[in-house]
Amino acid sequence: MESSLVTVFWFKQALFVSGYSFLIQIPLIQRLSPGPPLGRYTSPMGIFGLNNGCRLAVVLLGFSLVAPAMAMPFADARHLLLRSGFGGDGGEIRALNDVSFESAVDRLLVDTHQVAVTPPPVWVNEAPPPHGYRRRMSESERKAFGKKLRQRSIELQAWWFQEMVNTPSPLTERMTLFWANHFTSSSRKVRWTPLMYQQNVLLRRHALGNFATLLRAMIRDPAMLVYLDNAKNRRGHGNENFARELLELFSLGEGHYGEADIKAAARALTGYTVNRSNGKFRFAQPAHDTGSKTFLGRMGNLDGDDIVDTILKQPQVAELITRKLWREFVSLTPDNNEIARLANLFRDHHYEIKPLLRAIFLSRGFRDPHNRAALIKSPVDLIVSTVRGLNMKFDNYRLLARASHRMGQTLFVPPNVKGWSGGKTWIDSNTLLVRQEFLRRAALGMQRGSNKMDRRYGMDADKMDMARLPQVLLAGAPTQNMGEGGQSNRLEKILLDPVYQLK
Repeated sequence: MESSLVTVFWFKQALFVSGYSFLIQIPLIQRLSPGPPLGRYTSPMGIFGLNNGCRLAVVLLGFSLVAPAMAMPFADARHLLLRSGFGGDGGEIRALNDVSFESAVDRLLVDTHQVAVTPPPVWVNEAPPPHGYRRRMSESERKAFGKKLRQRSIELQAWWFQEMVNTPSPLTERMTLFWANHFTSSSRKVRWTPLMYQQNVLLRRHALGNFATLLRAMIRDPAMLVYLDNAKNRRGHGNENFARELLELFSLGEGHYGEADIKAAARALTGYTVNRSNGKFRFAQPAHDTGSKTFLGRMGNLDGDDIVDTILKQPQVAELITRKLWREFVSLTPDNNEIARLANLFRDHHYEIKPLLRAIFLSRGFRDPHNRAALIKSPVDLIVSTVRGLNMKFDNYRLLARASHRMGQTLFVPPNVKGWSGGKTWIDSNTLLVRQEFLRRAALGMQRGSNKMDRRYGMDADKMDMARLPQVLLAGAPTQNMGEGGQSNRLEKILLDPVYQLK
């Protein structure tokens, strides 16, 4: 037993010399080994009372088993930050150069958050108006009420942009955005904007947690229940919209259930509604169908939790989520063997999201040069990566929300229940011009205060390293010669290079 402990200790010390894992394993040795903490000893051999010969043998064993951790190339660090978040400036990329790729991935997964750092709008906890409130309004009051809701929707979009730009954990916001495009809801139908904010809070809280927990939470999310009409789903007056999308889009995928399963799930979800007095979830027992149901072979007086539990036992769930994450982080062309391997890992870890993401980031596909500069940036990607990469300064984030809207992506307003398709659909003849207009103004912002629009897109020129900027901002080699010229001219060439549209 002592020999085993000594071997593990020196094995991990060799890793420490290379730079990383010793820090993780020291607590393990402290728990397994009797005596005071390791930090009290000038020589760790004193813990075990080994003689010199034994020390030498253990040291040689440790170093024979461990290869030095390879520092990460600049391009690898840039790729990791661009795909896992929204890229980084030169300093953020260089900060990863002294660690291995695996260590950098672990660091990203540790440094995540569950709560936004940006203070929300003051109205986020307001209760919805009473039922029938709008019918009692005059025409002018209805117009004013509608205007207030539209203004709040823009304010909420600006709040999220501010969070994505300033977050210390871009991976958290990347995953919140991913789940918002998976569990879609639209403020145009939900209307009461505080419900959309509360859903965003929920998605962020579970963004890197457990998918099973998140799925159970979503059947009780007020914005979702309103958006997919389950708030109106009651015994004798069923509504199958939410049940259908729960199976087709959120968990199993087409072809893995039947119409009878949709009907049974809808009956099990009757009574899952929203309390109009406070905007919270409410289970209305009198509206719930207590009859026997059969769902995916399971029979009984099933409720919403029973439906979710049965869904999570199906192997297709892990495959659907894994495939979507592969498209998000790696490639639009799935590697079916890798998807199967990763889906098994996801199930083995009981739907914990971080182990799956770690395996995706460390996969051969993620680091494959053919998969770099191969995904088109969404409008949100393009805007946030530009602002973060150039250290742009803003006091009005509504500008970013409006720019994203013009490019074809309005936060909290997906085009339909399937969300944004992404890929080539992001760019057409119109949206490309809007993208280029935004990027030109960002470049002109280097000439600080040259005109009103440029001041709105002002940035800190002192932090710019123009010589290395193409390596920082472009996911691959530029298609054109950057050439000479002033800061603004050279920056504009970089931002308008087609490669800048990719990640």
